[in-house]
Amino acid sequence: MTTVSTLAKHLALLLTTALAVLVMAGCAAEEAPSYQPSAGGEAGVPVAVAVPDLSEKAQSGEAVFNANCSACHGANAAGTALGPPLVHKIYEPGHHQDFSFRNAVQNGVVSHHWQFGNMAPVPGVAEDDVERIICYVRELQRANGIFEDERGLAAC
Repeated sequence: MTTVSTLAKHLALLLTTALAVLVMAGCAAEEAPSYQPSAGGEAGVPVAVAVPDLSEKAQSGEAVFNANCSACHGANAAGTALGPPLVHKIYEPGHHQDFSFRNAVQNGVVSHHWQFGNMAPVPGVAEDDVERIICYVRELQRANGIFEDERGLAAC
């Protein structure tokens, strides 16, 4: 009986390890997005972001974003040398749903797409302010061709 139990544990460990290797191989195969410098070629200078006429909620989100996020994510979420652009295909609603933004603000994020390091939580940002920030970022993304579907604007 002990041998069967030990064999089952070893098999479970083997299967778990195999699954982990497959997942890691899939992640490694995903090419890390490149951070494009400006047309002038300056390192750390973000690409231009088209800013549409923003809804009232997105305008409010822009103010909260500028106060809490722009130091790293740049003006108009275009990125800086300290943090990635949020107006990027990586952050489209189908890949990083609104929950991802909520979680990042509340809990921080372990670096996984970029080489900027981990993001710390952002204390003191109320849940309704996070919703405004998401609306702002989504309206910027849509205006810049990251997505076209109306469902991407659910936070708005």
